[in-house]
Amino acid sequence: MSSVPGTGRYQVVGIGNAIVDVLSQTDDAFLDLMGITKGVMQLVERERGELLYAAMRERTQAPGGSVANTLAGLGNLGLHTAFIGRVRDDALGRFYQASLNGEGTAFPNPPVPGGDLPTSRSMIFVTEDGERSMNTYLGISAEVGPEDVSDDVAGQTDYLFLEGYLFDKDKGKAAFHQAASACHRGSGKAGIALSDPFCVDRHRGDFRRLVAEEMDYVIGNVHEWCSLYQTEDLEAALALARADCPLVVCTRSGEDVVLIRGDERAEVPVHRVVPVDATGAGDQFAAGFLYGMATGQSLARAGKMGCIAAAEVISHFGARPEADVGALFRAQNLI
Repeated sequence: MSSVPGTGRYQVVGIGNAIVDVLSQTDDAFLDLMGITKGVMQLVERERGELLYAAMRERTQAPGGSVANTLAGLGNLGLHTAFIGRVRDDALGRFYQASLNGEGTAFPNPPVPGGDLPTSRSMIFVTEDGERSMNTYLGISAEVGPEDVSDDVAGQTDYLFLEGYLFDKDKGKAAFHQAASACHRGSGKAGIALSDPFCVDRHRGDFRRLVAEEMDYVIGNVHEWCSLYQTEDLEAALALARADCPLVVCTRSGEDVVLIRGDERAEVPVHRVVPVDATGAGDQFAAGFLYGMATGQSLARAGKMGCIAAAEVISHFGARPEADVGALFRAQNLI
């Protein structure tokens, strides 16, 4: 889609970090040499970010950010979507805005002129086993606040999807509360991705309140749910989650996905594949799942769509779909 997407009511709107992903393939020895912790997302300061960027070989650049990747997947599937985030009016920021619009996702907030903080970027080192080690300089994207949330966008969507990482700042929390309120006033459903077990550890009390009081659905993995409820017993964590939230989704890294809505429980088997690059697996699971929910599918079918979308993205390098995921759904008689 080459034109800028139009306005009107959206099927899914996301709020999150607008980050340009810079990917490079490497090995464990390089990670050790550079002091990079394998398989996790680490925040880095500007100087460290510039050092790592300079050390990358054969960089691949793409618009990223967890929820933005989900929205790109939904755009690939033809839904009417928008993404709320902040970029600087610099080369990377203009690249980001043009890329999202070109993929069919509206980016309603224009790049911000002036100021010290540049557009955010994440240096992602991918090893042969598909693990990705992310080193993210947040820049301006972490400054998302209530002023960025328009009722014309957040209040005009069937599904709102929030990125847990933005909870690191009070203004991000305020943006979430404002967006969820607008979404509910407009008869939409609001949900969140827990994002990262360390993120959950930092903000457990606030996350617990948000899940119990404002969210209609929550997506997390085993580690995130167990961290949220401070237990090693996944079933105990899911029982507490079910009491707090109408719709609970738990991904389990190659094991069955568990989806719980009230008394309804679905367990969706994962077709195991050797990952080329695990970057974006959770983001594309969310895209498939939200596509199913937004188009009125059953819980099990929405979960299966999530698994198919995740399997597609880990089969190649990069965090966004390359195949026609809708065609994959049709091949499985899901649509």
